[in-house]
Amino acid sequence: MEAWEFGRTVRRWRDRVAPEAVGVPVGRRRRASGLRREELAGLAGISADYLTRLEQGRATAPSAQVVEALARALRLAAAERDLLYRLAGHAAPGPDVVPARVAPSVQRLLDRLSHTPVVVYDASWTLVLANAPYDALMGETTTWRGLERNAVWRNVARLPTRVVHTEQEQDEHEARLVADLRLTAARYPADRALRRLTADLASGSPRFAELWDAESPPPLADPSRRKTVEHPAVGPITLDCDTLLVAMDDLRIMVYTAEPDTEDADNLALAVVLGTQSLTR
Repeated sequence: MEAWEFGRTVRRWRDRVAPEAVGVPVGRRRRASGLRREELAGLAGISADYLTRLEQGRATAPSAQVVEALARALRLAAAERDLLYRLAGHAAPGPDVVPARVAPSVQRLLDRLSHTPVVVYDASWTLVLANAPYDALMGETTTWRGLERNAVWRNVARLPTRVVHTEQEQDEHEARLVADLRLTAARYPADRALRRLTADLASGSPRFAELWDAESPPPLADPSRRKTVEHPAVGPITLDCDTLLVAMDDLRIMVYTAEPDTEDADNLALAVVLGTQSLTR
C-alpha cells in the first residue's frame, strides 16, 4: 500500500509543479500543466523508466538518495519532504545525519544562476546537484554512480577531470578535501552512511588512508580561488571558483565565473552554449 501511495503522491505533486518554476522550457503545443514524467526524471537525475515504475507502484524500495532527489526536484516544503520519506519506508534525516536538502530559498538562488556553472556538494563532498552549464564546462555528471559522486574519491583516485593542476596543487587539494571530510565526520559521528563512505575510501585508496591518519591536517582552502579548465572544444579557460557555504544545511555551492569582457569570459560562454546544445540533443 505504501509503495502505491508513494507513487500516487509523486504523480500528484508532479502535476502541480509549473515547468517554468523549475527552469523547464514551455513549448507552444504543451498540454500538461505540470511536469512531464521525463522532465521530473531529468531534474531528479533518475531514468524516466524508473520514475514510471515508482509512480505505478512497481518499484517498491526507492533509496533515501532517490527520495531526496525527488523532493528537491518537486520543490517540496519540509513537511511534504518528510511525508515522502515515510511513504518510501525511510525516516526523514535528522540533525545527526549529513544533510543533502536544498532549501527552497537556496534553490531560488540557484535558479538565478541558471546560466552560470554551479555545482553543489554536501558536507561529505558527495554531489547533490550540478546544473547544465556546469556539465557543459566540466563534462556530464548524470552518469556518476556510487563513489563516483564523491569529490574526495574522484581526487584521491585521480579520476579524469578537466581542471588543470600541477602535481603539488593536486596533492594540496586532496589534503584539504580529506581534512574537511575529517571535520564533517567529527560533526556527524552517528551518520552510518558517512562511516561507510570513509571506510570505503580508506580501503580503496592508500592515499586517502595516509591523509586521513595524518596528525597535522593542512588548513582548509581559501573559499575563493582561480582554476584553469581544459575544455575539449574551446581550450583552456581560467575562471574564478568561489565556494559558498550554506551554514544551516552544511552545503558547499561552487560557482564558476570569468572576469567580464575577457577572452576567458567569451570562451566560457562558448563552452556553455556548445555543451548545453549537446546535452539537449
